[in-house]
Amino acid sequence: MPVKYTLSLKGNPGNPDAPKKYYAQTKSTGDITLKEIGREIAENSTTVSDTDVLAVLNDLTKALNRHLKAGKIVRFSDFGTFQINIKSEGAETEDKFNQKTMITEVKVTFRPGIDVTEMLNNIKFEKL
Repeated sequence: MPVKYTLSLKGNPGNPDAPKKYYAQTKSTGDITLKEIGREIAENSTTVSDTDVLAVLNDLTKALNRHLKAGKIVRFSDFGTFQINIKSEGAETEDKFNQKTMITEVKVTFRPGIDVTEMLNNIKFEKL
């Protein structure tokens, strides 16, 4: 199934006088919950129930969070890698750096592995 997109006319914030251009934006076709993914995996298996799959996925989520909070890079084989990244304001000296006020953003970065990269390289698009 192709990824849906629309076109949006946008200006250049760095150059307000430049002509506006059309840019593609993906459009979601919905969402899916962990519970629904668990059922889907179980439906394709003859040996595990959706309850078993969901329990493992819930534990996987907890483990991912726990290891990220501990500062680890979490590698999911050929799927990809998760890591905590931060943004901060600069300080004139190390002593003047205050983590509570100067760390301005914390986010999780995902770097796709081989499996996700192959999917991205073969993705099809369809304009709405």
